Amino acid sequence: MFNRFLETEDQVIADSLKIRFYPISVKSAKGTRITDQDGKDYLDLAAGWAVAGIGYGHPRVSSKIKEQYDTLSFTSQLSAPEQTMVSLAQKLIDITPGSFPKKVWFGHSGSDANDCIFKLVPLEKNRSRMISFMGSYHGQTLGSLSLSGHPAQSRFIGSGNVVKIPYPNPYRPPFGETDRLTDQIIDFLENEVFKTVCPAEETAGIIIEGIQSDGGLIIPPDDFLPRLQEMCRHFGIRLIFDEVKVGLGRTGKWFSFDHYGIEPDAVVLGKSLGGGLPISSVVARKEMLDVGTGIHMFTTSGNPVSSTAALETLKIIEDERLIENARHKGEYFISLLTELQKKYQWIGDIRGKGLAIGVELVEDRVSKTPAAEKTAAICYRCYQLGLLAFYVGIHSNVIEITPPLTLTKDDIDLAVSILDQAFSDLEEQKIDMNLVKEYAGW
Repeated sequence: MFNRFLETEDQVIADSLKIRFYPISVKSAKGTRITDQDGKDYLDLAAGWAVAGIGYGHPRVSSKIKEQYDTLSFTSQLSAPEQTMVSLAQKLIDITPGSFPKKVWFGHSGSDANDCIFKLVPLEKNRSRMISFMGSYHGQTLGSLSLSGHPAQSRFIGSGNVVKIPYPNPYRPPFGETDRLTDQIIDFLENEVFKTVCPAEETAGIIIEGIQSDGGLIIPPDDFLPRLQEMCRHFGIRLIFDEVKVGLGRTGKWFSFDHYGIEPDAVVLGKSLGGGLPISSVVARKEMLDVGTGIHMFTTSGNPVSSTAALETLKIIEDERLIENARHKGEYFISLLTELQKKYQWIGDIRGKGLAIGVELVEDRVSKTPAAEKTAAICYRCYQLGLLAFYVGIHSNVIEITPPLTLTKDDIDLAVSILDQAFSDLEEQKIDMNLVKEYAGW
């Protein structure tokens, strides 16, 4: 049945709107499980690119959005605001660090939120340049694409005012040495970039992911983000954190930068914020967002239904202690994956915080040659065995684990057992690589 559906879908849906890892067709979802159109259940480790942070079909969100739609289905908050958006903004300000005056901007996705940063930060600082990182993924609109440094956007020429520098990747150090990695990146920025192509006095902001998600779940050295904040303050440069994918409890704290005591000038949110409904936001210093009236707005921004879903999602995260669950279950998950790494030499590195975990596959641990086709094969075989996982990374060789934060210990035991079986099947050449080739590399 679903094969016929996928054939029809392929005929009417643009390829530019697709990124596929296996031929799944979804009928329903609940909690941590997805059901396909043939009735087969899957444990979902992707959460729809981390959107289903509180799980699928949460009854509290369902009830709230129906109530809100019946009461007020829509008002354009640009011209006729209502209470829900204001309450959501107040809650986001409360959970975001920094005692300075803050305001909130609302949009629909991480892309338009990062577009807000791209437009407003240079305007506020009256400086023309921005800095981002190689491997970063900030979105698909022209502004967010310009800030990105991921191969997925490399076919497009973004704005020339953005300079991209290496991200401090401990497993693949950009300058060849792991020792003093933070010093290497900061020195390169201050003594090369600032003195050549991007003067500090012309740099408005630096945007960074506290964990570089689509770049491969890369976690920087512990001292890097504090050093970056110190440098930004010294030069009067705005420090912006893209928390679209790893924010709102996924790392075991509200935000990834909370692990390091950072107070960003702006925080970008999206994906899981709406509990499955489209909504994004920027929480920033007041002066950063008050640079002009109506210069970055969308008719349905902060609409009452999406705002209601987001407000209830934040309450659920607190009430169900999902931040603590992410921290504890993440530690347990990594411990089991580490044991799995001892069995299979293709597992080069395991890294993560909370339930943002990356498993990097290599051809061998000495050369660290990325094993992209093997990664695609593992994800495909997991799908066949009832487990959904996506892969990421600039080399397409990192299995990304970003499940709902409601994940249980039994879920993790099941996931690792399926991963074990997939690796064993790959080792014994039981996976049909002709089927995999269609889904290898994105």
